[in-house]
Amino acid sequence: MQSVEPFREYHAEATAWRRHLHRNPELGFSLKNTAQFVAEKLASFGIKHIETGIAETGIVAVIKGEGGEGPTIGLRADMDALPILEASGKDWSSEVPGHMHGCGHDGHSAMLLGAARHLARTRTFKGSVALIFQPAEEILPSGAQKMVHEGFLDRFSISQVFGLHNTPGVEVGKFATCHGPALSSLDDFDLIVKGKSGHAARPHEGVDPIVIAAQVILGLQTLVSRQTNPIEALVVSVTKINAGSAYNVIPEQVHLAGTVRTFSPALSAFAEQKIQDSAKSIARGFGGDAELDYRRDTPVTFNHMAETDLAIQAAQSLVGAASVDAKMPPRSSSEDFAYMLQERPGAIMYLGNGPTAALHNPAYDFDDEAIPYGIGYWVKLVETVLTPQS
Repeated sequence: MQSVEPFREYHAEATAWRRHLHRNPELGFSLKNTAQFVAEKLASFGIKHIETGIAETGIVAVIKGEGGEGPTIGLRADMDALPILEASGKDWSSEVPGHMHGCGHDGHSAMLLGAARHLARTRTFKGSVALIFQPAEEILPSGAQKMVHEGFLDRFSISQVFGLHNTPGVEVGKFATCHGPALSSLDDFDLIVKGKSGHAARPHEGVDPIVIAAQVILGLQTLVSRQTNPIEALVVSVTKINAGSAYNVIPEQVHLAGTVRTFSPALSAFAEQKIQDSAKSIARGFGGDAELDYRRDTPVTFNHMAETDLAIQAAQSLVGAASVDAKMPPRSSSEDFAYMLQERPGAIMYLGNGPTAALHNPAYDFDDEAIPYGIGYWVKLVETVLTPQS
């Protein structure tokens, strides 16, 4: 086993990069300054093949190894921030009110930049490494979806893709992943419950969509508790309710919205049909109606068997088998890296971020002590996948 120590030489500089990105967060595809910063760093490492403007502000940089001919593998980091007012209290807190790196994408970018610096200097691998800096992971339609649609995987002849994400609550220096479904799909829905407007003092003359909507919300809970196999995972959450504008007026309709998460495309189709059937039957029973708009936004993040084995091997070679959980329970959160994994075999790995606030929390901050581990993981992964044949 090799120690993480050789990668600590990049720690201070990569921490400075990370904190610069944290102070200057940008959202979605609008990453002009972030992308410029990343591209300039890559060029300063002596990397010649750098292409910008992919999916608007995405970047792919290619490092060719000196170990002979071989495939090109992709290493992906996301770059965008979240529309959150930061409350971390750090000296490097966001200088853009209402924007913050609340998911650690600043750390992901800094770790991949650190790995790029090492790989560009050593090049002790065969084939090539494509460094993928992706915009718009946090919005829909997503940056990964757009990059895949633009054909970047074929354009750079990428044969396998790998991702790395931090995870609060896991000790820094520890890794976790699993074979097969690692993260759930994400479906969004908008549900319009229709009634008949009227005076609040004479509800019998109208059809109250608020009462109907309340029954619909309760009814949707039985899709999970009474209509789904308890062995399978299905999460249906109503997260928005919008109705009415006056105290004394029963509105014409209620707008409900929410998400569905599962690890099975069949369950996703089941949820869509059942939400529609349940809402319509309940609404019509009260004299109203319902209209559903259901969107399958992000597929299941599926770790491929052989590539997951390679990712586990790389992490173990860095920190030892005891610090790598190879049977991480699948998570009900979603990740647009799934689009890349639909097109190419690969795997996503998780790296501990210590006892920090949760992701997407205003108090969250990426733990800079994780940086050498992330750099080391990427380097060991390249060495594991692209080892020159003797």
